[in-house]
Amino acid sequence: MGLFRGSSWVGSVTLLVLGSLALLRPWERLPQAEPPRAAWAQAIRAVDGDTIEVRLDGRREDVRYIGLDTPETVKPGTPVQCFGPRAHRYNARLVTGRRVWLVFGVERRDVYGRLLAYVRVGGRFVNAELVRRGLARTLTIPPNDRFAARFRRLERGAALAGRGLWGAC
Repeated sequence: MGLFRGSSWVGSVTLLVLGSLALLRPWERLPQAEPPRAAWAQAIRAVDGDTIEVRLDGRREDVRYIGLDTPETVKPGTPVQCFGPRAHRYNARLVTGRRVWLVFGVERRDVYGRLLAYVRVGGRFVNAELVRRGLARTLTIPPNDRFAARFRRLERGAALAGRGLWGAC
């Protein structure tokens, strides 16, 4: 005899399985479409040298550039660092008000909730351009390391030429 009077053991097992599924969170019940790997966005402003604010799918989002770190200009409790204002100004001139192509990292967001992306505007690869001009140092955080070797080469070239922060700081 099953769990309920007059039911078979198959019916009982079916009820248990269905009951268990009902306890799962909605995202565990339904297959999820993979989020897009890339998207167009409108750059609203440069927050600093390595972060921008964009309008993406009708929402404002902060986007942190993958693979680099610029000197600080707005971090609470941290003084403005050498070449930080120059990196911020260049980033602002490059992207503010422009349509940007975001290619998201394997890890989509950082601990602050910012989107992590490689960014292109026009024909320029913004992340690489900042490193090449000596406005940023490389910062590799796996699994978002797709262009790490390229960024290291660009950083070496900037340092050897004394460009940007390499010649001033």
